[in-house]
Amino acid sequence: MATTADIKNGMCIEYNHGLYFIIDFQHVKPGKGPAFVRTKLKNVKTGKVVDNTFSAGHKIQTARIERHKYQYLYKDDLGYNFMHNETYEQIGVEETLIDAPKFLKEGQNVEVIFHAEEEVILGVELPIHVILDVTYTEPGLKGDTATNASKPATVETGAEIQVPLFVNEGDTLKIESKTGAYVERVKK
Repeated sequence: MATTADIKNGMCIEYNHGLYFIIDFQHVKPGKGPAFVRTKLKNVKTGKVVDNTFSAGHKIQTARIERHKYQYLYKDDLGYNFMHNETYEQIGVEETLIDAPKFLKEGQNVEVIFHAEEEVILGVELPIHVILDVTYTEPGLKGDTATNASKPATVETGAEIQVPLFVNEGDTLKIESKTGAYVERVKK
């Protein structure tokens, strides 16, 4: 059991019969009235973000979660298969529990989040940035780089993203996994 004084970003709490991650919080002490804590909570199962206000000193039930490093192996009819980096134990995970499955590449390391008491998989988080090769894109026209224009490109995992006009087939790109935004070209 914890109180609102123990709240921090990334903490997992039990709230309204579900598990929520605290995305953001702010302690507020108004001139009149009692202090309170304003929070943004993300539902672990649905991903929905809700705002909630706790009064100062309110007791909250924390959930113990564990993060383990796994390596992505392959996808089959049952889902995505991962292997623990230390014990070599393999697990299958549904697509709905993975942050950005379209950017998963075989051999890539990810973090699998478990609910420690129930030993249930809560989700799979990819690294902040992924490095992928461009397999197809239209060639850019010479002299057409003055504007901030972009074009679609397909990367090796099959995902389609928007890239600047100077990106060509065979280029290696750094991509933000949460949003799918192009970050930069990477030298091989």
